Amino acid sequence: MTKTHPDDNRQLPPFPAADGLHFRPLEAADVDAWMELMARIEEAEQVPWRTQRSELVAAVEDRRNPVAENSVGGFDAGGAVRAVGRVVKNPEGEKAHVMGGVDPQWRRRGVGSAVLAWQEARVAQRFAADGQPGPLARAYGEADNVGTTALLDGAGYSMVRYFSEMLRPLADAPIVPHPVGIDVVSFTQDMDEAVRLAHNEAFADHWGSEPRTPEQWAVQMAHEHLRRDLSTVAIDAATGEVAGYQIATVDPEMAAASGRAEGYTELLGVRRAWRGRGIAPALLAEAMARFAAAGLDHASLDVDTANPTGALGLYEGMGYKPIRSSAAWDKSL
Repeated sequence: MTKTHPDDNRQLPPFPAADGLHFRPLEAADVDAWMELMARIEEAEQVPWRTQRSELVAAVEDRRNPVAENSVGGFDAGGAVRAVGRVVKNPEGEKAHVMGGVDPQWRRRGVGSAVLAWQEARVAQRFAADGQPGPLARAYGEADNVGTTALLDGAGYSMVRYFSEMLRPLADAPIVPHPVGIDVVSFTQDMDEAVRLAHNEAFADHWGSEPRTPEQWAVQMAHEHLRRDLSTVAIDAATGEVAGYQIATVDPEMAAASGRAEGYTELLGVRRAWRGRGIAPALLAEAMARFAAAGLDHASLDVDTANPTGALGLYEGMGYKPIRSSAAWDKSL
């Protein structure tokens, strides 16, 4: 079965085939069932996060990656969604992300492989539509997830990057003075656009990073777990420019599951012109102080272990220690 693209009659890839499942694109009405599926998957895999409803709402409202053309869901005879797959690509982006999952009760039936094959075909179409050669599919997952590793290895993906989640208790947190000429202030809503631009500049030299659009940034700023009171911005006192930022989140469900009340540094960046002045450690130390004042007992973050800015060494020096690893897998189509 094929689906016609509504704009130009291009034929999208044939839907996956799997006994007992009917496949069609995901839509807004599927968000609750999609949430239930992700909860079953995350519980079975014992991952430390939980998908939030706002994330799935944002997915079905993503104008750059309309779900009608870039997603597929596998539904059983009772209408429950048992598998999902989604493709996300920025125009002119160097890669397309493939993401999804299969209900634990429906694994080992070839469903994941069928969905992944559909995603790869769609990735190839997206690159062709953007006039780009060399389509590349990228997937992320926990490095020790046996099922994910087997699926991606079997499909010809190669592990290309490791990331570490790092944690430290807030007891005896370091005190780092703010650099001379730098004011560290709370992250308020009126700063959103300036911080977005600072983020795009700070991450321009980071592996796999692509500029965030105002729409993408707005989704992140509306996330349930965002804590502006725990997030800070480093301002150059002489110019008023954003020099760096630390954006924090708190997940109450994770605290209930792990027994730790964590403040998580979602994003940390310093613009190139201000690097080497101690802004990053000052932002982290300020974050720890705010976390502790809010009644939290741990600080956590993730790091690309090969980050050329020396982030891993910075975090280790601030007392963070690795607790789990994730990875990125690539496949050139």
